[in-house]
Amino acid sequence: MPNLNKVMLMGNMTRDPELRYLPSNTAVVSFGLAITRRWRNQQGETQEETTFVDCDAFGRSAETINQYLRKGRPVFIEGRLRLDQWTDREGNNRSKLKVVVEQFQFVDSRAPGAASGDSAAPSANGAARPARAPAPGGAAANAGSSAPPLEPHQPVEEDDIPF
Repeated sequence: MPNLNKVMLMGNMTRDPELRYLPSNTAVVSFGLAITRRWRNQQGETQEETTFVDCDAFGRSAETINQYLRKGRPVFIEGRLRLDQWTDREGNNRSKLKVVVEQFQFVDSRAPGAASGDSAAPSANGAARPARAPAPGGAAANAGSSAPPLEPHQPVEEDDIPF
């Protein structure tokens, strides 16, 4: 029978990420996620249940999470469950389920550490992306460029394509 180990969660970070490095120099970040479920019971009262999940991310994802996310920030993660097992100081066998993050996305649109929406925010792979697109033909479109602004839907000649 085939197996599937896939987890998709969206919630708020319960603590600031904790970054460390393995002996192989691979980045590892640990953080907690709170996922709250709300529903109405038969009497029409709102009920709430919060689940707390520990998560680990590795490599570039770990460094990006550590750099841009903080306690309280919402995040969407995709990953897999991992069972950690160990013996405590008293000799008792212990275990804990964790989520190993394979992909993630920022949920809110605010740029980390920015007062306005004009700064860049990273995508899940760490590359910067503009927080909002500049207006076509505006001053931002011509900043640092001596080329005249392009009209929308201006045709492009085949010779102008570099590949």
